[in-house]
Amino acid sequence: MKITNIKVDTVEVPLVEPFTISLGTITHAKSAIVKVETDEGIFGYGEGGPGILITGENLPGTVDCIKVFEKALIGTDPTDLEKVYWILDRAAAHAPCGKTAIDMACYDILGKKAGLPVYKLLGGYSNSIETDITVGIDTPEYMAKKAAEFVKMGFNTIKTKVGTTTEEDIARVKAIREAVGSGVKIRLDANQGWSAKQAIQIIERLDEYDIELVEQPVPYYDFEGLEYVTKNSKVLIMSDESCFNAKDALRLVSRRAVDVVNIKLMKCGGIREALKINSICETAGIECMLGCMVEETNLGITAAASLGAATKNITRADLDATFTLSELMFEGGIGTEVKKDLVLPEEPGFGFKGLKNR
Repeated sequence: MKITNIKVDTVEVPLVEPFTISLGTITHAKSAIVKVETDEGIFGYGEGGPGILITGENLPGTVDCIKVFEKALIGTDPTDLEKVYWILDRAAAHAPCGKTAIDMACYDILGKKAGLPVYKLLGGYSNSIETDITVGIDTPEYMAKKAAEFVKMGFNTIKTKVGTTTEEDIARVKAIREAVGSGVKIRLDANQGWSAKQAIQIIERLDEYDIELVEQPVPYYDFEGLEYVTKNSKVLIMSDESCFNAKDALRLVSRRAVDVVNIKLMKCGGIREALKINSICETAGIECMLGCMVEETNLGITAAASLGAATKNITRADLDATFTLSELMFEGGIGTEVKKDLVLPEEPGFGFKGLKNR
């Protein structure tokens, strides 16, 4: 089997409402959709959803990078995943979103060739994964209202964005806890919003409201600060922006700088790199979470959920991006139904069918 062509389309879908984090506000999911074609008539779909606030990439750059990858990959067997990985690595130094799109499409092809859903190829630990649901930064009253609505819909875990001022963050978390009661987990994501010393002080006060963990409390480059927070906090600390790839994961676990690592396909460059991150963490006795970019559609969420369901060490998921989309531009995979249990399709590959009306 040989790759004969790689097509790329772009989609832009408005979110149901703007989504605000400490780094900025997102209004649309903008994504590059690839179709990798082969000489056997089998094709695979993938997605590169660049989150400029996190990875620094934008959609035009991701599209251009995919075109560079196409030139390098023509004639390659897409089921030779190791070879594909190193071709992509040589073709572009970073560009994780473009790499993820190609990587995902190759796994889709492999699943179709093998006649198996990808979650089985990746380990088959389960065919579903439970996700939390995220409340963006807003007034405490509105955030509490949204959290209570989500709990009524069956969600057991609320993830809420913080990272502005101490008093504002405390007011938000207090309001959410009072709205959802004592039986619901609350995760916090500061998106690099605090210094290490600020984080220790704020987390100590926020822990009054029984929080499960805090994600990325300090700037991504401050590994020493992240280690300091982890070693001086009773609350679990999770990295996100501090862990882009397996090299970052090794650095984090060797220092015991975090308790949990958040893996995102769009951040690390695809499933192959995500598996490396998870293996490093599992060996060190550190659990992982599977996360997503707000900019992703059902393609990226299905691929991430397949990895999360397939592997035992991935114990948490934050895969709620499809819940915020005003519509789906792509058929197949996981849909927009707002529910905590993401059940994976049993069709070979990821179950992707194609862009609507194209």
